[in-house]
Amino acid sequence: MKRFLWSTILWLVACSVIASTHKSLDGRITLTLGMNQGKPCYQVCYDGFEVIKSSELGLLTNIGDFSQGLTLNGTEQHPVKESYELCNIKQSHMDYEATEVVAKYEKDSRHVMDIVFRISNRDVAFRYRLFPQKDTRVCVVKEEASLFCLPGGTTSFLCPQAKPMNGFARTSPSYETPYSCDEPVGRNGWGEGYTFPCLFKVKGNEESTSSHWILISETGTDGNYVGCRLLNVAGGTYRIGFPQEGELNGSGSITAAMPLPSETPWRTITVGPLANIAETTVAFDLVQPKYKASQEYLYGKGSWSWIIGMDSSCNFEEQKRYIDFSAAMGYQSVLVDAFWDQQIGYEKIAQLAHYGKQKNVSLFLWYNSNGSWNDAPQTPIGKMNNSRIRREEMKWLRDNGIRGIKVDFFGGDKQPMMQLYEDILSDANDYGLLCIFHGCTLPRGWERMYPNYVSSEAVLASENLHFGQGACDAEAHNACIHPFVRNTVGSMDFGGSALNKYYGSDNQHGTVRKTSDVYALATSVLFQSAVQHFALAPNNLTDAPLWAVNFMKEVPTTWDEVKLIDGYPGKYIILARRHGNQWFVTGVNAEPQPLKKVVTLPMYAAGTSVQVYSDDAQLNGRVKTIKMNKKQQMTITIPCNGGIVIVN
Repeated sequence: MKRFLWSTILWLVACSVIASTHKSLDGRITLTLGMNQGKPCYQVCYDGFEVIKSSELGLLTNIGDFSQGLTLNGTEQHPVKESYELCNIKQSHMDYEATEVVAKYEKDSRHVMDIVFRISNRDVAFRYRLFPQKDTRVCVVKEEASLFCLPGGTTSFLCPQAKPMNGFARTSPSYETPYSCDEPVGRNGWGEGYTFPCLFKVKGNEESTSSHWILISETGTDGNYVGCRLLNVAGGTYRIGFPQEGELNGSGSITAAMPLPSETPWRTITVGPLANIAETTVAFDLVQPKYKASQEYLYGKGSWSWIIGMDSSCNFEEQKRYIDFSAAMGYQSVLVDAFWDQQIGYEKIAQLAHYGKQKNVSLFLWYNSNGSWNDAPQTPIGKMNNSRIRREEMKWLRDNGIRGIKVDFFGGDKQPMMQLYEDILSDANDYGLLCIFHGCTLPRGWERMYPNYVSSEAVLASENLHFGQGACDAEAHNACIHPFVRNTVGSMDFGGSALNKYYGSDNQHGTVRKTSDVYALATSVLFQSAVQHFALAPNNLTDAPLWAVNFMKEVPTTWDEVKLIDGYPGKYIILARRHGNQWFVTGVNAEPQPLKKVVTLPMYAAGTSVQVYSDDAQLNGRVKTIKMNKKQQMTITIPCNGGIVIVN
């Protein structure tokens, strides 16, 4: 604490103007604003420990440099209270409370910019508000001076940004690169920085052995801005980075053109223990719906032949078999993947949709987003990038009872691409269609902004389990990362929970799944998405354990509450989700040694009977019923690549 006080005093003395200090409602987060030789700066502390050191702020635009030479002209502070319902995120009801601080800046005696801060009990967020200058009503934001300076000894859990026009059919970047865990700060990924969200662990001081965690991300990005990334400047200092020149096949600017007045997306900083990271709702708290839902959208479970059978499975008879399988499982949909227009055809798809309707099973159809930004040959192509053709296609989809679309192979984070996401979503809402995105950017508050948005991939998802044994070997390790990083800020369309032993249509050949059946059940809860197309196959009705199949029939896809019980990114996780009055406690272990823990489960009253799905040392699963003891505690053991699920 003494070191924190001394460093803060030195910083405040260095500031030419001391702006103000503001606290979260529970007093644990402190935001300090200041000016350092005409440059806005901020500092964030948690429980008196500095987690963001003095860091500069500002924007560089074509109508002025608003990162230096500024004068602070006062701050305003007021409380923010809002309640909202959103059934397709991690928590269905939110009572959001925060303190909003608006810092006003002048340059050459003109009011040029506000920086708006929000401080809640878990998060600090900020965004810029720009104003017209004389007769100027538009501007281009060329660069952000937003910095995040982390204390010494910080380690990182990051996903490197890929270079543009690389990878399969020149489709990168698509947020599909492997995470590095517990690495020192000071690196810059593969040379292009890191995709959001970015997780850091800050060591405690000499008076405390505990660590604090920081998750940096952004939310509220739409067609009015670019999607951003995090670039390392030096050591523990990072800055906001704009898209790469080569994205979108080189078309379009890397800058953001905005009308005035206008606001940038929010930069979010979630701080505190790991529970704050896993449970944060800041991505949704800070945004508002952009339009009304055209209808009440239905979510739920579905099946998907491509993950097991690949392109050849996209034929009429196989999709009909998967409709029968979804009906047998009580699922609501089937996802028909690439080449359906060539290998099945529009007329036969209409027949499949009619057949599915008789069994209460709807279709999702796959599309290639592409116009001119990559070489991906999968069809249908040239449908989603053109407004006139897109709306004609969506009318056909609506008229034939199609529930939603999965659009793949986007071209980066430039402003025209962000506008395309928004246009697809808006048009789809006009025709009552849900949208899933793959080969895509991170969702940034989109579940609340766009009522028909469902989920995005933006992760090394289940397809990689089919493509290479290395992904199967690392499956549990990756599963222990996503609930702390990628999935904590937005829905994640992973497409997992396989019960096949092999990723092949005969369940005898292909890459070998190294995880247990209980692990598969656990990830159906760990990975949050309101629509889940699981990697199950029709053969699982006879070759998978009955208890596993029955669980997968009943597991929800929408949740009312989430609680982190224990975990460490990349090693293990124990997480609880509530659906109605039912709690699902779930965990997986990636460590070589079995994980043995005594866990306290206050969501189950003493004497409550719970079903426990667990693995033995050989990853053989079983289910048993036990009663909670008076302490509401349970001793659990999870072997490497195994899982556990506890359900009341």
